[in-house]
Amino acid sequence: MDGFVTIANEAAAPRLRDQLMLGVKRLAAAGVDSPRLDAEVLLGHCLAMTREQLVGAGDLPLTLAAVRAFEWLLRRRSQRQPIAYIIGKQEFWSLDFLVTADVLIPRPETERLVEVALLCATQFSANKPLRIADLCTGSGAVAVSLATELPTAQFCATDISAAALQIGRANAELHYVAQRIEFVAGDLFEAQGLRRSSFDLIVSNPPYVRRADIGALAPEVSQWEPRAALDGGVDGCDFYRRIAAAAPDYLAEQGALALEIGAHMASDVCAICAETGRYREIQIFQDYAGRDRVVLARAGKS
Repeated sequence: MDGFVTIANEAAAPRLRDQLMLGVKRLAAAGVDSPRLDAEVLLGHCLAMTREQLVGAGDLPLTLAAVRAFEWLLRRRSQRQPIAYIIGKQEFWSLDFLVTADVLIPRPETERLVEVALLCATQFSANKPLRIADLCTGSGAVAVSLATELPTAQFCATDISAAALQIGRANAELHYVAQRIEFVAGDLFEAQGLRRSSFDLIVSNPPYVRRADIGALAPEVSQWEPRAALDGGVDGCDFYRRIAAAAPDYLAEQGALALEIGAHMASDVCAICAETGRYREIQIFQDYAGRDRVVLARAGKS
């Protein structure tokens, strides 16, 4: 393994355990919330080892190249660059997703959106493949995760960012679902080729942070993640208004809209959907921390 020294250099070589502790101290001094975990992830990345493997390898000697590589990653993390951007991937729905600074990092909370979408999917007829749209797809985490669970469904994933769509396509290829997901550039429903009355389900995790609140977010978010994927306007609801107003035109009969929402936004988003008069039922789903997380609106006269 490249990170280990030969026997001739063992005596003078720095030990894994010592380098790890130095990393923990450095990240703690930089204000990182989980210095031990992050140091283990970064060192494991350098050495192509799991965190479990690191536990029993404390006495292993490291090469100078490995030490320098670890130092470089620690420097980036000390600047509060997110771990996912440093190592280039993030787990979501028990799958690894490629991520860059062009896309929002998938959050565990968004898995609830996938769960609600899957629950909704079971209520459609099995006689024809489902058609699902994912707006603001970013890394493609939601669309790809759904595609792995719904092997006959067809997807259209849209994003205004061409760079984000490139990452989304790469993730679809990584998980062997690219042939069923069409990635289309465009601003929500303005994406080229979207046809009215063509989707059984529309899902979205749109930008929903209030503009004035972005600067108060953790540095990992406010300084590194794409602002366009965060900024929901003055009250955080800009995208919900646009999506709720237009979605019924693109939903098939009995179709549904599933939206991830931010904290304390459930009543506002439900009201936005209700005010259109084009949804017959609106539900709120909580995440596993008990927070309102998803609004599901079924198309039809209220």
